[in-house]
Amino acid sequence: MGFLNATCSLTRFHIQDTIPQEFFPTIPTLLKKYAFQDIDEIPEERSFGWVCFDDMLDAEWQTAQPYKGKYIVFSLRLDTRRIPAGVIKKHLTIAIKEEKQRISEQNTNFISRERKKELKEQVLLQLRQRFLPVPSETNVLWSLENNEIWLASTQGSMIDLFMDYFKRTFALTLEQVTPYTLAAHFLDENAMIFIDRMEPTQFVAQTE
Repeated sequence: MGFLNATCSLTRFHIQDTIPQEFFPTIPTLLKKYAFQDIDEIPEERSFGWVCFDDMLDAEWQTAQPYKGKYIVFSLRLDTRRIPAGVIKKHLTIAIKEEKQRISEQNTNFISRERKKELKEQVLLQLRQRFLPVPSETNVLWSLENNEIWLASTQGSMIDLFMDYFKRTFALTLEQVTPYTLAAHFLDENAMIFIDRMEPTQFVAQTE
């Protein structure tokens, strides 16, 4: 789900750093520098990077520029090869049987742990060449007026990936906006001390 859908779950961030005005014109260049790289033809497990908000297949922003009035919009694309565990198990078993057949000619049937690891890596490499990666897209909205970022996801893994890649791209640090951080923004020190001392409420009856 994204920002163009009827409903959308999102996570808010605030940029902690002070941003000089001369930085903003460099954003399109940085987006292209850290744009998504396709892995359909190479056996990589996953790839991620920025793409055009209007077209997830466009990593050159030929469809539309990222500037939308007082906002910058783009998307984080993540392609992942998902190989079913049963498929891996099947082909690894075949590889081990073939290895045992090969070494039996040398009057041994022992396969070391290191060799099994090598066989598994070989199997995974072969399978990645046969499975196409599954693409996903997560929209990003950047408000230039208040240095606030909206991410169209609430998944912990996606949030972590986005925060790390955003910092790598723009050298800016994000703080996730939560009820606690909002309270710290609006309340004074005494009020925050009171909040820190509050005990959580137990809504479920405890069984003895």
